[in-house]
Amino acid sequence: MRYASLTTRLHGGGSRAWDVHERACVLAAEGRDVILLSIGEPDFPAPPHVVAAMVDSIQAGRNYYTPSAGERPLRSAIAKHVERYARRPITAGNVIFLPGAQAALFAVMIVLAEQGDEILLPEPAYATYEGVMATTGASVVHVPLHASREFGIDPADVAGRITERTRVLVLNTPHNPTGARIGAGVLAELGALAREHDLWIVSDEVYADLVYEGEHDSALAIRGCEDRVAIVGSLSKSHAMTGFRHGWLVGPAELVDHVDALLQSMLFGSPPFIQDAGIAALTGPQEVIAAMREAYARRARLVVEALRDVPGIAPHAPEAGMFVMADVRGSGMPALAWAMALLEAEGVSVTPTDGFGPSGAGHVRIGLVADDERLAEACRRIAAFQGSRAPQTISA
Repeated sequence: MRYASLTTRLHGGGSRAWDVHERACVLAAEGRDVILLSIGEPDFPAPPHVVAAMVDSIQAGRNYYTPSAGERPLRSAIAKHVERYARRPITAGNVIFLPGAQAALFAVMIVLAEQGDEILLPEPAYATYEGVMATTGASVVHVPLHASREFGIDPADVAGRITERTRVLVLNTPHNPTGARIGAGVLAELGALAREHDLWIVSDEVYADLVYEGEHDSALAIRGCEDRVAIVGSLSKSHAMTGFRHGWLVGPAELVDHVDALLQSMLFGSPPFIQDAGIAALTGPQEVIAAMREAYARRARLVVEALRDVPGIAPHAPEAGMFVMADVRGSGMPALAWAMALLEAEGVSVTPTDGFGPSGAGHVRIGLVADDERLAEACRRIAAFQGSRAPQTISA
């Protein structure tokens, strides 16, 4: 049977990114002792007051249709939440609620880019980005993030790739998979490029509340770009609410209106009890959130210190988020083969980032999604695996 050409574009380079994780799940189901560090699923429970708010909402009969953009109390709570980073007023009219940050990214790209346009995408990039961009019909132009620069984005690299067809610059800060952040100075330079070339900036800031030290620098705070910047965010990682599917888009009111029109054609409203849980998460006690952030920072230090002196591996210390990026090119193996061999030999599942873009080749992403003891055990197994390969690596 015949399918639309879109189906071909959806199966891009990131389609094999989860091969190791899928194999790990099979082994775990068979009873193998597998340490799953290959997916960004927090090992913390959702905050109890958030769960209670959702249950109370369901029991109160809050199970009916809601406005496609989200209910105003939630949108106002999101606006207040991101105002801290925007350092300027944000209103409910600048916010639209969607089922997860990926849905938000999908929706905003659909209304900003189309066939004939170009989208600048720094890479390595989260594996599903390519599929999201493909839905627009636009061409993706990669901007490499180099390990030698700790994966920081260079405005000169961006400038050199802008053409008359460039429409959108996509950012991700804090970055997945590297944990790197874009500072305010670099954001200002990127904003100047956006103004000069009439570009949109779309920034994925899902890990904004998981910055280890200091404050998050948001693209919303770029002065002079208020009418051309949109960010997506979520409670999935910061509040351990992946299954709640709670995300948002923040941007100019006109952009929000266009996305709202798209949602009316696709997804008319989200569950009110999920929205009530979001309000509880954003306005309720935050101590548990701070504790999770501190745990991720501690775990990152643990993994980097444990692997720093292991031959063939070079971990990069993240500034935020829930992953450590490690260079395994010194092993003499491609990252996918290395990760699969590690899984089979030692029962540790990590994500090879070859599918995250050319700059991710030879690296793996290690999820900080197990407690300290389990992570330490994973690092011991990785070291043992590398030790067993040492003669081969030397002879190679």
